[in-house]
Amino acid sequence: MPDPLQTDAAQTDALYDELLDVALEAAHRAGVLLRDGRPADLGVAATKSSPIDVVTEMDLASEKLITGFIGERRPDDGFLGEEGASSAGTSGIRWVIDPIDGTVNYLYGLPSWAVSIAAEQDGEVVVGVVAAPMRGETYRAVLGRGAFSNDVPVRHRPAPPGLSQALLGTGFGYLAERRAAQAEVVRTLLPQVRDIRRGGSAAIDLCDVACGRLDAYYERGLNPWDLAAGALIAREAGALTGGRPGRSASHELTLAASPALFEQLQPLLDELGAWHD
Repeated sequence: MPDPLQTDAAQTDALYDELLDVALEAAHRAGVLLRDGRPADLGVAATKSSPIDVVTEMDLASEKLITGFIGERRPDDGFLGEEGASSAGTSGIRWVIDPIDGTVNYLYGLPSWAVSIAAEQDGEVVVGVVAAPMRGETYRAVLGRGAFSNDVPVRHRPAPPGLSQALLGTGFGYLAERRAAQAEVVRTLLPQVRDIRRGGSAAIDLCDVACGRLDAYYERGLNPWDLAAGALIAREAGALTGGRPGRSASHELTLAASPALFEQLQPLLDELGAWHD
């Protein structure tokens, strides 16, 4: 008689393999569309929370491509997308999609933008793919299987000897009040660390932690589609992710770092009010 536990594990592995294949192909197709189809006169279709935070025509086209591709292959799954895709589904799988993470970079022709696709099973992220076409890199992770960049395993950078040698990444919101509060945090934090980078794509910043290109990354104001895939990739590379002490990464605060550095930064960011507008 087959062992039920082995059968369940095999079924889970097969499901995760399928989800990863679908995510990789969807992200690749969207990346090609965005890279090769970017019009010279790229326009703004609407605004989001402020005039600085734009929605481009290509944002909408990318999300439509991704949801259409996934929907054909897994019609019972749900969606949560930055540009409005929202459905519950009936399979227990929900896709969390950012069709262009780093929209302003994309609008200006800067290379730091990505397509971010995560698959949740009953609310837990089990697959994450971040495709960064202008870098020529695709980052991926499956729960419990480690993290990869272009099929090469990646690992977070060991914690530096002290906070003064840590290179941090961060990002800023688009609302003026939030930006002012975030600037105050940077003003206080900057003299205590090696330096702070602002790349413009949360998904790429999280993957840079996974690849050892940043010691840590923190930001206030992220949405599920900004962090779902990248946070899984960072965790599978050995980093810790979270929010304020005792809380998960969320809109309030997202932090990713090597375990030792995470333990230093989390209370410091909390004390500095990095979670507060």
